[in-house]
Amino acid sequence: MSTGPNRIMDEFAKLMTDAAGAAQGVRREIETAFNAHAERWLNSMDIVKREEFEVVREMAIKARDENDALLARIEALEAKLASKGK
Repeated sequence: MSTGPNRIMDEFAKLMTDAAGAAQGVRREIETAFNAHAERWLNSMDIVKREEFEVVREMAIKARDENDALLARIEALEAKLASKGK
């Protein structure tokens, strides 16, 4: 068993270790509470998540490309009909 100054230093080191562990626990609790509150707040505002936005964006790009291809096809068919009609 330690005696004297060594025992005091051991107890102080143990106290500091316990305090650091408690501070980390408090920090995790605060982060969890903040994240939950922020998520509830964002959900109440009907804000779109980034993943959902990217999916819809890709769908719009694909639809626009298909639309452009169909427009070019229609123009080609119209030109072909116009040349046959002359």
